[in-house]
Amino acid sequence: MDLNLIKKLVRIVDTSGVTDLEIEENGLKVKIAKKIRNSQIITQPQFAPQSIVLPHTSSEKVEETVNSTGESAAVMHEIKSPIVGTFYRAPAPDADSYVQVGDDVAVGTVLCIVEAMKLMNEIESDVSGKIVKVLVENGKPVEYNQTLFLIQPS
Repeated sequence: MDLNLIKKLVRIVDTSGVTDLEIEENGLKVKIAKKIRNSQIITQPQFAPQSIVLPHTSSEKVEETVNSTGESAAVMHEIKSPIVGTFYRAPAPDADSYVQVGDDVAVGTVLCIVEAMKLMNEIESDVSGKIVKVLVENGKPVEYNQTLFLIQPS
């Protein structure tokens, strides 16, 4: 396989929404994959049901914010779907859900599965904290970058 072709494919994967690409040519198989971290910090004021989306920030910089009335607001971390697919809360239809609202999770804890083209993709937490809300119903389709969970970082 041509090295220039591989470099071009890496560039395409890097600059597109594609998360992995696998090519086989003359018995040689090449797989190019990237890990996407889609996280945003949102605040939910204590007195209003709506959320305010803040610009993307590193999860290490999660802090308590102050809303317009000067009161402290709870900071939530969003876990987003890195792909389009079907959302499943458990590894099998008869199994318990990976997580429930109120559960404490650590970095790397599997939260759910997003099935895409018969591939089961485990979605892991990229922060430690408590599950505050599950935003998608089991078995429902999800879009790329759709928020799946809200986590109160610890």
